[in-house]
Amino acid sequence: MAPAQSRGKSVVCELFKTINHFFPDLLEQLRRIEDCPSQPDYALTEILMAAVAMFIFQQGSRNAFNNLRQEAKFSKHDWRLFKLRVPHLDTVHRVLCQLADDALEHLKHQLVKTLLEKKALHKYRLLGRYFMVAIDATGTMSFAGRHCDPCLHQTSKTGKTTYFQAVLEAKLITPNSFAMSLATEWIVNPVGEYEKQDCERKAFVRLAAKLKRLYPRLPIGLTADGLYPYQGFFDICRAHQWACILTFKDGSLPTVWQEVEELRPLCSTHNRRERRFLDGKQIEQVFPWVTDIDYHGHRLQWLECVETVDFLERAGHTESCFVHLTHLEVTAQTVRVLSATGRLRWKIENEGFNTQKHLGYALEHKYARVNWQAAKNYYQCLQIGHLINQLTVLSTAFQALLEGKITLRHLWCTMIAFLLYGRLRRSTLEA
Repeated sequence: MAPAQSRGKSVVCELFKTINHFFPDLLEQLRRIEDCPSQPDYALTEILMAAVAMFIFQQGSRNAFNNLRQEAKFSKHDWRLFKLRVPHLDTVHRVLCQLADDALEHLKHQLVKTLLEKKALHKYRLLGRYFMVAIDATGTMSFAGRHCDPCLHQTSKTGKTTYFQAVLEAKLITPNSFAMSLATEWIVNPVGEYEKQDCERKAFVRLAAKLKRLYPRLPIGLTADGLYPYQGFFDICRAHQWACILTFKDGSLPTVWQEVEELRPLCSTHNRRERRFLDGKQIEQVFPWVTDIDYHGHRLQWLECVETVDFLERAGHTESCFVHLTHLEVTAQTVRVLSATGRLRWKIENEGFNTQKHLGYALEHKYARVNWQAAKNYYQCLQIGHLINQLTVLSTAFQALLEGKITLRHLWCTMIAFLLYGRLRRSTLEA
């Protein structure tokens, strides 16, 4: 067997193994979804699995996946993987136009809940307790004209109005690059007349309530960008007993900055310095911190990381500064890990939104140009497909395939090629 074909077969087998290991009852959970008109030719399980598979195989459009399903070998191999037929994506689209979007979000919640019950993510907890959840918003689709009533809109200085859809995500993040959706809240305008458009902070109030309802006992630590250090956010964290580590920018909360400047000379012992060598670079980090800052009854801690990177093999160096606010106690033993965890916020943008937009999932593609209900359902299918793929990619067996200059995108191409032209026996999957 040629090396590329062998790699493609290995990826297919690893995908099959991942689904059956973590979610052996995935198809049963799909069968439990109700409240949707029946289809004469296909079961709802086949229709929904096809929608998720479009993102698992990273086809990027309904037409591209339709082209795959027309290939006899692909349909045969897909049957061996899932034991389901592959419907035309027009059939899938008609169902997603009518299916309540909370049905697929509930499915996503059940999959994440399964991972938590299996303790698959416990080793990534902060301080052995908190599951870190990043909060951030992103745009999904934009239009020259109004797409639907809830559309947000923005008018440029030239007078041109753009209509767009935006979503606020709570994603569980880990140092080894997991960024999986826990809960989703759309940023949408209210029906009828309104004075102000919906915004990220308003949507966060709704998202926090949903997150607490879905995971009432999960010890959560929130991390977010400089938009979130405000009293309402801290009030919500206190009410839900959540920890937080927030990016803190100049000009935000002036009274807190003033207190930090006044207290820093009194906290001269609150300082840790580290130096290490990594990949031809010398990295030096200095961590000062200030404790017991009062902000409207909230006890906050301020910490900073001044990082200098010297390139040993060539001249030059860079210097960066990262500042955070947190509820958690900061000591010489915890300041480094708290600072590093605050910087994990970038995972939601890089491993989360950037991956979903540019690396095969086509988040900004108009899977549903007209129907808003279908657009929300495609988004949830994307999150489920991305979750399954992350578990596959971060497995030890899959990582072994990323040798030399072999890229993740290349391995996914070899998988599709194998499904189109290779030979996959059921006995191989069972083994």
